[in-house]
Amino acid sequence: MNQRLVYVVGPSGAGKDSLLQWLVQHPPAGTQLHLARRTVTRPASAGGEGHESVDASAFAALRDAGAFALHWSANGLHYGIREQEFAALDTGAWVLVSGSRAHLALAQKSYPGLSAVHVHASAGVLRQRLRARQRESNAEVEARLHRALAFEPAADAFCLTNDEDLDSAGLRLKEHLFSPTAPCAARSARRTSIS
Repeated sequence: MNQRLVYVVGPSGAGKDSLLQWLVQHPPAGTQLHLARRTVTRPASAGGEGHESVDASAFAALRDAGAFALHWSANGLHYGIREQEFAALDTGAWVLVSGSRAHLALAQKSYPGLSAVHVHASAGVLRQRLRARQRESNAEVEARLHRALAFEPAADAFCLTNDEDLDSAGLRLKEHLFSPTAPCAARSARRTSIS
């Protein structure tokens, strides 16, 4: 059953959320897909995903009450996936999660056999996408690039380069999940210079 839990990670700018949305809009015939809604300590007005917005104290109360199947902290924010978001697994559906690179191992421990996907992009593409968002300074963008290139995904994760158009990357992800292929290619292929 945990194979139908798809945990997708990747650096900002890699396009993992866009890929998940694409997959939900293009499901395989006869397959139900559920995109897990995240609870985040970020204002709803911040845009992006349609998350459940809570403040830090409300998040802590939910966490302490056992409301989250998974939770983590990253970039000064707290993220959680409520237990009910995984209920679709019991009905045979696939559940898609936009997760955290740093907490993949914990998710794998909690849900052995989950399908891990690492979405990445070349340094030039990441830089272009991050700058286009205009949320960070050039120095902050470069720091993100360094962290992205230093990250080593799990050996059993499927690595997907998302430098192309969304349809091309989405079709590759769809093919992998529903007719699985080999995991990551050689790690050296991902170590693209940031210059």
